Amino acid sequence: MNIAYLDTIGGIAGDMTLSAFVSAGLSIDELTAELAKLPLEGFELVGSHVQHSGVDAIHIEVAVPHQPHGHRLLRDINSLIDRSTLPSSVKDRAVSVFAVIAEAEAKIHNTPIEKVHFHEVGAVDSIVDIVGTAICLEKFNIDRVYSSPVKLGNGGLIQVEHGRMPVPTPATLEILKNYPTILTTVPHELTTPTGAAIIKALSSGMLNEEVLRISTIGYGSGTQHFTELPNLLRVVIGTLADILDEDQVSLVETNIDDMNPQVYPFLVEKLLQLGAHDAYLTPIIMKKGRPGVLLSVMVNRSKLDAVVDLVYDQTSTIGLRIQNIGRRKLPRQHIEIQTSFGLVKAKAVQRHDEEVITPEFEECRRIAEEQHVPLLDVMRRLEQELARVPKEKTL
Repeated sequence: MNIAYLDTIGGIAGDMTLSAFVSAGLSIDELTAELAKLPLEGFELVGSHVQHSGVDAIHIEVAVPHQPHGHRLLRDINSLIDRSTLPSSVKDRAVSVFAVIAEAEAKIHNTPIEKVHFHEVGAVDSIVDIVGTAICLEKFNIDRVYSSPVKLGNGGLIQVEHGRMPVPTPATLEILKNYPTILTTVPHELTTPTGAAIIKALSSGMLNEEVLRISTIGYGSGTQHFTELPNLLRVVIGTLADILDEDQVSLVETNIDDMNPQVYPFLVEKLLQLGAHDAYLTPIIMKKGRPGVLLSVMVNRSKLDAVVDLVYDQTSTIGLRIQNIGRRKLPRQHIEIQTSFGLVKAKAVQRHDEEVITPEFEECRRIAEEQHVPLLDVMRRLEQELARVPKEKTL
């Protein structure tokens, strides 16, 4: 399993995250080429080397000569991402980060999510930071993200569009509820709402005593220099031993018998966008013989509160059952294989001593749409070709 470990030495922000992955080996040109798939113009990535406590780091600035000052709603940002030609996995990760920010802003301003206006986070540079981070994870074939406890500044004030705000800002604290954090003595903003949302939306939690084979390390620099600690984010990329294919998640369930069934597909989609591992519906017969629906959601504990709030907001339920359960999964790896359709993304799953390679559905759909071939024909042909791929230990 390929993982990225975000070590918040001196906090985390969107630009620091991009910078760390570029430091780890992703070229600015390649990142720029992928970002060009967004229907977004007028920005440029400018990289520079910065020293912090003798450590060489990269700082990426998103240069926007004429950044618009208009506000964006969540649906505007989601539409912008959806209209891009980026892979669906990149879109899903980016959308999940914005969903976390929207949830926090809605609570802070006591307004519905659909009416939340994105100010700083809706700006071009923040969109580039978030979508760019999702691109970086895709380029490094990252299956799962982990982090250290998130370091926060404490005691200072910063100027934002709404006025003077305490450090940590209300949005950052709201986002990081129930996620391990450290309040430092640094009176400056170490972790921004964007940085907090990247971790809350994408991270599976902490690493403890797992066996990690490190392949690449990158250092991303912030824009400030502190005496107390270096303003650095370190990304460690590597492979976890198979032991981590056993983990703990939360199962959220509720029985519903009084809701318009048209809501369910919308709800499941929103839950998956929020970062749930799975969300599904089961027909049931409830008390007094009434037909109903069992909603089940499997989610990391770091995102449990967000899932609970969404279920309460979008359904008629007045109570939930929450269980902590264990999962065991076969080791798997995302790979790329040359086929008659060109380079195709696939999944290699280790079943005892045998490696089974299957095409990703989104790849099959992409090929069917691009080459005007029936989807079933694409799936059958790829399955036949991948079955003939020499079986090697790639995990």
